[in-house]
Amino acid sequence: MKIDAQLGSLYPGKAAELAKRMEAMGFDAVWSFEAGHDPFLPLMAAAMATEKIQIGTNIAVAFGRSPFATAQAAWDLQQASGGRFHLGLGTQVRAHIERRYAMPFEHPAARLTDYIRCLRAIFDNFQNGTRPSYEGPFYKFVLTNPAFIPGAIEHPHIPIYVAGVNPRMCRVAGEVADGFHVHPMHSTAYLHDVVRPAIDEGAKMAGKSVDDLDLHASVFCVLGESEAERAGSERQIRDQVAFYASTPNYRALLRHHGLEGLGKELSGIVRTGDFENIADKVPDKLLAEVAVSTDFSGLGAVLKQRYAGLVQRVATYYPIPDEDPVEKWAALVKGFEAA
Repeated sequence: MKIDAQLGSLYPGKAAELAKRMEAMGFDAVWSFEAGHDPFLPLMAAAMATEKIQIGTNIAVAFGRSPFATAQAAWDLQQASGGRFHLGLGTQVRAHIERRYAMPFEHPAARLTDYIRCLRAIFDNFQNGTRPSYEGPFYKFVLTNPAFIPGAIEHPHIPIYVAGVNPRMCRVAGEVADGFHVHPMHSTAYLHDVVRPAIDEGAKMAGKSVDDLDLHASVFCVLGESEAERAGSERQIRDQVAFYASTPNYRALLRHHGLEGLGKELSGIVRTGDFENIADKVPDKLLAEVAVSTDFSGLGAVLKQRYAGLVQRVATYYPIPDEDPVEKWAALVKGFEAA
């Protein structure tokens, strides 16, 4: 198993320094995500400032950009990093794709499958100069000229990860991707009973199995060396869990744990705008399923033991605070490796 860190969504000017610190801490990879900033630009700064640590998106919103635009960014990052880039893609939800990105969303699972196949065809053109002839149900790549081909690179295989929660998107990952970003709103039971079997079902369509994919999990961690610190951390996690649980996309997880009614209740609270006490609605039972709770010194071992056999990579959900010393997190990495 590998232990990674969140680079987060940040201004590219900060990414180089943070990535260098995380490399010094011993992490295997750093991941950016798409929120207030573009997910690719910080990774270019990280690639140029580091030598060994892998870099990737967790996630870039696929439907917010064309396959060709994504392919160009991924190709440049793969070349700049010397083969250390991982392309993580997600669909987002209909409201944001249609009303924020002004892009089409219908049939997201089939659309993402087509998107990734189109990406592969573009990568093949970039590396081998093959004639563009991909025509899928949603995307096509049938035109180019030498001015638009960046040329071959030393590490042309760019691992593609799919992010998802529900079985249909897990099957997409199994069929067409190299890895899967497990949503932080997960439990080990849901991973074992739903996510891994669904990925395996999709993988079998491509002559693979779930064990051929690289699964990465971001984990909610309630941390603290004192009761007061642990309580503050727990409140922050409960707020985030309540936010996710209020969204219909995550009701499959709640249903798996007999809490489907909670999702509907939280959705109603969100509609009224009464966020002040929403965290109090998260039952202890759910928190125990979706989060780990420990002091910092025990975190590495707890993560390793909880996720062994389920995923190949883990990371804490929240980025490392800027003020935390390198030595603190280097000790965590060593503890994880030794567990």
